[in-house]
Amino acid sequence: MPCSVLSVSGAVHTRREGHIGSIILDHPERHNAISTDMWQGLLEAANDLADDEEIRVVLLRGEGERAFAAGADISEFSDKRTDSSENQKYDDVSDQAYTALTTMPKPLIAMIHGYCIGGGLAVALTADLRIVSDDAKFTIPAARLGLGYRSAGLGRLVQLIGPSATKRILFLADRFGAEEALSIGLVNRVVPKAELEAETDVWLQMVCANAPLTIRAAKAATDEWTKSESDRNFYEINQLVDACFDSFDYREGVEAFMAKRQPQFKGR
Repeated sequence: MPCSVLSVSGAVHTRREGHIGSIILDHPERHNAISTDMWQGLLEAANDLADDEEIRVVLLRGEGERAFAAGADISEFSDKRTDSSENQKYDDVSDQAYTALTTMPKPLIAMIHGYCIGGGLAVALTADLRIVSDDAKFTIPAARLGLGYRSAGLGRLVQLIGPSATKRILFLADRFGAEEALSIGLVNRVVPKAELEAETDVWLQMVCANAPLTIRAAKAATDEWTKSESDRNFYEINQLVDACFDSFDYREGVEAFMAKRQPQFKGR
C-alpha cells in the first residue's frame, strides 16, 4: 500500500503504511542524538499516530546504519542545559514526549540497531517490545557526564530489569551488547543485523492481523498492573474488555475459528 510521510519538528518523521505507523529519528549525521526540537517532534508524532484510527501498531526506529539514538544532543548543553533552571525547560518537553509515547494506546515496537545510549535508551524503554540487531550497544553515561537522571525516567528501567541490573548500568556507565541486554530482560529478541527489518516486520504484521480492541485492552490492563496498588483503576480496563465482547471483531473471530479461516478484524 502507498505510504505517506509527514515531517514534524526537528529530525523526526512519521510514516504510514497500511495499518502500520512509524516514528523515525532522522539525524544520522549525529547518530540520531536527540535535540530539544526532536523531543518536541516525538511528542507530536506520538500524538498524531495515537489519534489515527487506521493505525494498529507503531514502529519506533532510527535512521542510518550506525545508531538507533546516541543519547541527548550534547552540543545543546552549553546553551540549553546550562543550569538547573534551563535544564527544567529541557526536561519539560522531554517529559511530555516520554509520557505521550508510554501512554500510547496502541502497541509500540522499537527496532534497535547500533548505538542506543542515554536518552536514546530512555526512548526505547517507552516501547512495549524491543527487537534488536546483534550489533546493538547500550549505555547510560550519566555518571561520566556528571548529570542526574530524574526518578520518573528510571522508574520504567527498574520495572523492566529490576534494581540490581539498573544499578549495574548506572554505576558502571559502560557499554554492553545485545546478548547481555537480552539476558537481563532489557530487550525481547536479538537477530542478525541483516535480518532486523524483516524480523521486525513479521512482528508488526502479526500484531496487525490480531484484534485491535483485544490488544488495546491487553496493553491497558498490563500497564495498569505496573502502577502502585493505590493508583490502579480497573473500571476503565473492564470497559475496554466489555467493548471487546460487544464488538464486530468478537463475532468475526468466533465465526472464523468455527469456519477454520483467517479472521478479518475491523477494530470495531
